[in-house]
Amino acid sequence: MDNMKSFDDFQFDVLREVGNIGAGNAATALSKLIQKEIDMKVPQVKIIPFDEIADFVGGAETVVVSVLLRVFGDIPAHMFFIISVESAKNLIKQLMGIDTGEAEEFDEMELSALNEIGNILAGSYLSSLADFTKLNMQPSVPAVAIDMAGAILSYGLMEIGYQGDYALTIDTAFFEGNDEVEGHFFLIPEPDSLKQLFIALGVPSE
Repeated sequence: MDNMKSFDDFQFDVLREVGNIGAGNAATALSKLIQKEIDMKVPQVKIIPFDEIADFVGGAETVVVSVLLRVFGDIPAHMFFIISVESAKNLIKQLMGIDTGEAEEFDEMELSALNEIGNILAGSYLSSLADFTKLNMQPSVPAVAIDMAGAILSYGLMEIGYQGDYALTIDTAFFEGNDEVEGHFFLIPEPDSLKQLFIALGVPSE
C-alpha cells in the first residue's frame, strides 16, 4: 500500500502519544474499578499486515483470550484486545482478586471480569484516538472469546465479509505491584476507511 511508505517517524510519534494518552486513561479507569493503583508501561505502536496478526500473538493455533469491539462512525473497524490464557488468569487474580487455579476454562464471573477489563482498556485507547483525530469512532458492546487466535480473527471479520489490509497494533503492559500483564490491541479498519485514518494523522492520500 502506497500510504504505508508515507508513514514516517512523525506519524509513529503521534500514534505513540495517542497510545500514551490511552494508557493513562486506562490506568485511571482500572484503578477506580478495582480500588488499586495500576501502572501502564509506555506502549509500543506498530502497523503490520493483517495476515501477520496471528503470528504476533503466538501463532494461528495458539489459544488466546480476546475481547472484540466493533467500531462505528467515520472509520468502521474491528478492535481486538488479545492476551494469553495464562496472562488472563494472572490478570483476574491480581486485578480482581479471583484465583482461577488450574482450571482450563473460565466461569461466567471470570469471563465477565475479563470482558469489563478489556472493554475499559480498548475503550480508553479508542477514545484517545478519536479525540486526537477528531473522527467519530463509537464502540459496540464488547464480546469476549477464548479460542485459537486464527479462529477469533477470522470470525471477528467474517460477518462483514472482508479481510483488512493492515492493523494498527498497540502493545502495552500494565501491572499492580510487581505483577505484570502484557496485552495486544489491534485496530483493523475496513480497507475503504483506512485512508481517512491516515489523512487524519497527517499522511497524504494518494
